[in-house]
Amino acid sequence: MVISPAVFRRLCRARALLDTDGDSVRTIAGVAREVGLSPFHLIRCFRALFGVTPHQFRTHARLERAQRLLGDGRSVTDACLAVGFSSPGSFSHLFGRRVGVAPSTYRRRPFARGPAPGCITLMAPPRER
Repeated sequence: MVISPAVFRRLCRARALLDTDGDSVRTIAGVAREVGLSPFHLIRCFRALFGVTPHQFRTHARLERAQRLLGDGRSVTDACLAVGFSSPGSFSHLFGRRVGVAPSTYRRRPFARGPAPGCITLMAPPRER
């Protein structure tokens, strides 16, 4: 599929709108309207350019934000509602399927809290030659 420069710019704008933090009520039809494309044309071209549908992209972005929130110590319910899911049960099910562990388990993992301060290899004494 050949995508014109004008449509490319619109698709990039649509991707930015779908990735916006805290705006989970935005619909695909609403995004299509904002960028000046029909919903079906947006979905078709978005998938051709980015390899995923707008819905898949938005879901992935929301789950990434949820991972950051859980890593910062937020509760599963808080993370669920903050990224726009209305049901903690459906959020937990989707999170588990996509991430591989339940959100409560992910929250308890040490790596979820971010990297350790400083690199351990830099703290080791230099080796003698």
